Amino acid sequence: MGIESVKNSGYYIKEMLMIMPVIFVLTALLDMWVSKEKIMKFLGKDAKAKGVFLAFVIGSISAGPIYAAFPMCVMLHKKGASIRNIIIILSSWAVIKVPMLLNEAKFLGPKFMVIRWILTVVAIIIFSWIADKIIKDKDLPSEETSQVGLIINKGACMGCTLCTKNYPELFEIKSKKAVIKAHDATTIDKEKLQTTINACPVKAIEYIED
Repeated sequence: MGIESVKNSGYYIKEMLMIMPVIFVLTALLDMWVSKEKIMKFLGKDAKAKGVFLAFVIGSISAGPIYAAFPMCVMLHKKGASIRNIIIILSSWAVIKVPMLLNEAKFLGPKFMVIRWILTVVAIIIFSWIADKIIKDKDLPSEETSQVGLIINKGACMGCTLCTKNYPELFEIKSKKAVIKAHDATTIDKEKLQTTINACPVKAIEYIED
């Protein structure tokens, strides 16, 4: 049993190492291509039923394991998506993805799949509404700050090491989080730093000039 557990762990670690770089790239591309105004319009608090429907669609047509959804949801929240819609995306991704429903219908029957899908959707709507009342935007990691200079949002950082690869003279990883090395602010390569900021999949790095 112990050997099988180790084998299973190795399989999932290998899966994560193969999937997460792709997710980081896709998240970065979405961040560049989709404006904050559009995210707020279609997934923000004022999107109402339209936002709920779109959140269900995004979660349902997704591919990959649930942990692949977290970087994207961090990006969506940063750009104005409501907590309720983020919860719907995560929940849909986990339990009502289209490939999952097709397999469920094949092995358990269409009737079982449809009834389970309806009950699950109702439950997601109820619990996302409750969670939205309890959890506030300020409870989630935020990039908002009054500081100036180079800043890393430790709450958002996933320790992906892209910053250390793009600008090793300025960044390093400690305790699975990116940290800023001691440096002279006047010697920062602005172009290299901007490339590093753009490469961060969760936009945890910010440079605010005086």
